[in-house]
Amino acid sequence: MQRALKDLSLSATVAGFVAVLVGFTSSVAIIFQATQQLGATEAQTTSWIWALGIGMGLTSLGLSLWTRQPVLTAWSTPGAALLAATSGVPMAEAIGAFIVCGGLIVLFGVTRVFERLMDRIPIAIAAALLAGVLARFGLDAVLATKTQPLLVVAMALTYLAGRRWWPRYATPAVLLMGILVAGVQGQLQWRDVHWQWALPVWTTPTFSVTTLIGVALPLFLVTMASQNLPGVAAQRAAGYDTPVSASITTTGLATVLLAPFGGYAFNLAAITAAICMGREAHEDPKRRYMASVMAGVFYLMIGLAGGAVVGLLHAFPKELVTAVAGLALLGTIAGGLSAALKEEKHRDAALLTFLVTLSGLSLLGIGSAFWGVVAGAVSLMVQHFRQR
Repeated sequence: MQRALKDLSLSATVAGFVAVLVGFTSSVAIIFQATQQLGATEAQTTSWIWALGIGMGLTSLGLSLWTRQPVLTAWSTPGAALLAATSGVPMAEAIGAFIVCGGLIVLFGVTRVFERLMDRIPIAIAAALLAGVLARFGLDAVLATKTQPLLVVAMALTYLAGRRWWPRYATPAVLLMGILVAGVQGQLQWRDVHWQWALPVWTTPTFSVTTLIGVALPLFLVTMASQNLPGVAAQRAAGYDTPVSASITTTGLATVLLAPFGGYAFNLAAITAAICMGREAHEDPKRRYMASVMAGVFYLMIGLAGGAVVGLLHAFPKELVTAVAGLALLGTIAGGLSAALKEEKHRDAALLTFLVTLSGLSLLGIGSAFWGVVAGAVSLMVQHFRQR
C-alpha cells in the first residue's frame, strides 16, 4: 500500500478519471436500452449500474495492484448492444445466460486457450489493431469541431501548449479548459444530477436452452472477439506483459458472481485502458498502473452512487467528452502506428488490420476488431506461408 501511495500522481488520477468518463458516457445509454428491453424495473436498472461499477472497480483495482501494471476492465459494450436488440427474453432467463457466459469466460481463462491464441498474434498486428480501434476517437474529436468549434479548438490549443511546456499535465489541462469553456457557454447540465445511493437487487436466474443458444453464446463470442482480444492487444502494444489467463479468469468470475444483480459481462478494456497506459498517465511506465487503480476507485464510486454519478457524467457536453478522449489518445495512436509499420515484412498485414478495424465493419454480430485480426492473419499466411 505504501508503494501505491508513493506511485500516486495527479496525472495518473486524472487519466483514471478521463478513462471512466469516456467509458461511461460513451455507452451507458446502451445499458439503459438493454435493461428496458429485458423489462427491468427502475430498481433493477439502478442495480445494474451498481453491479457494473462494483465489478469493474474491484477487478481493475485488484488486477492492477497485483500485477503493478495498468489493467483496466470494462463492461461488454457490444454485449449490451446485443441485449438491447434482443426481444422476448425474460429477465430471469437473461440472468441465467449471463452466468453461463461468465462460466465460459472462466473456462477459456483457466485452460489458457485464449492466451495461447493471443501468443500467435505478431506485435505488428496487435499494434495495428490498437491504432485502428483508437483512431476512430481521434477522428470523432476532429468532427466535434463542426458542432462545438470554440470548445474543441480551445481544448486542442491547450493540449498543444501542454505537450510543449507541461507534458505530464496536458490531459488535466485539456479537461479543465473544456469544463471552463462549457461552463461559460452554459452547457453543463447540473440539473440532471440527483444524489442517491444505489442498492443491489437480486434476480433469481432460470435457464433455458433457447436463451443459452440465443443469448449466452453470442454474448460470450462478442465479448471475447470484440473486447478481450483488443484489450490484450492494447496491453502488449504498450509494452506490458500482463498475465492474460489470470485476467480473463478474474473477469469471468466477476460476471458469474454479479450476474444476478445485473453484471452481465466483464472484460479487459482497450480504449479506456489505452488512456491509462500512455505517457499522459505518467512518464514512468512502471507507475502508470496507478491510473487504472484510480479508475477502479472512480468505478466503485459510480457503483455506490448509482444514478447520481451517471447524471454527473452526463452533465458534460458530448463534444467535451469526445474531444478529451481523442486528444488523450493521440500519443497512443501514434505509438501504435509506429510499431505496426516498423517491420517491412509485416507492413501490409498491419495496414490491412488497421484499415479493417478503423472501418467499423460488423459481420455476424462481431465487431471490426475481430475482422481486422482475421484480415491481418490471412495476409500473413498468404505472404509468408512456408517461407524460411
